[in-house]
Amino acid sequence: MERQIKKLKEEKNAVILAHYYAPDEVQRTADYIGDSFYLAKVAKNSNADIILFCGVSFMGESAKILNPDKKVLMPDPSADCAMAHMVRDGIIEEMREKYEDLAVVCYINSTAELKSKSDVCVTSSNAVKIVKNLPNKNIFFIPDKNLGSFVAEQVPEKNIIINDGCCPIHAKIEKKHIECEKEKHPNAKILSHPECEKEILDISDYIGSTADIIDYAKKSECTEFIICTEDGVNYKLTSDNPEKRFYFPNPRPCCKDMKLNTLESILSVLEKEDKVIEINEELRTKALIPLERMLELAK
Repeated sequence: MERQIKKLKEEKNAVILAHYYAPDEVQRTADYIGDSFYLAKVAKNSNADIILFCGVSFMGESAKILNPDKKVLMPDPSADCAMAHMVRDGIIEEMREKYEDLAVVCYINSTAELKSKSDVCVTSSNAVKIVKNLPNKNIFFIPDKNLGSFVAEQVPEKNIIINDGCCPIHAKIEKKHIECEKEKHPNAKILSHPECEKEILDISDYIGSTADIIDYAKKSECTEFIICTEDGVNYKLTSDNPEKRFYFPNPRPCCKDMKLNTLESILSVLEKEDKVIEINEELRTKALIPLERMLELAK
């Protein structure tokens, strides 16, 4: 099946982008593997005619927003991110009325509609840098409360208003789960994604985006790690560091939507080109502004 995918990809000048949380075999087949920020940059700079995005819906939307003239396909358009929708209708407008000098900072894990109402997008790898560099004193951070709270701690000079949303996968990781792993592996360092709850971040040795966690593990002299993020990252961690050991909390954090990306669905969508991401041009134009601002401010 992988040979068939490769042949079709070359025939159609398609590029396959896969998030770190996609299944192992999908990551092996992809041309580029990365987190949301990296894949957004790849999508924008791609010379391919077709972008096949193995992620969840907001990622395919972002690729289309950045590449209106390219065909963007998703293996399974039903793959969604619950957090991407966790902003109450009307609250952005309420905040703009309540606070002067307000910037609405939108985590890239959000719908195109939310992006269109925001001033700048961020990812977990650049959120602190971008918020720190914004001229605004007041920041309304949507949709993730955990990443928003982490940013607030790193940028205390700003008034950061937190939205009540979260990643259900990261939010389910509990302190007791990590302590259990730490008892079994006392020398292991705890590496956590900022979408985790504060009680997890407080006991972590390192906090960073998925890409940052991978980079830290590779450079560290430590050989054992407890990983507090979605388990798809294990593929890259073990590929880069065969001599090191990686442990995940039990129950293992797994996003079922990310696992909807399969070799079968990739082959099918390449053959049929039937699962195309389309965005209304007015919405696309509005949502493009905060995405382009993110790419510029994160340089």
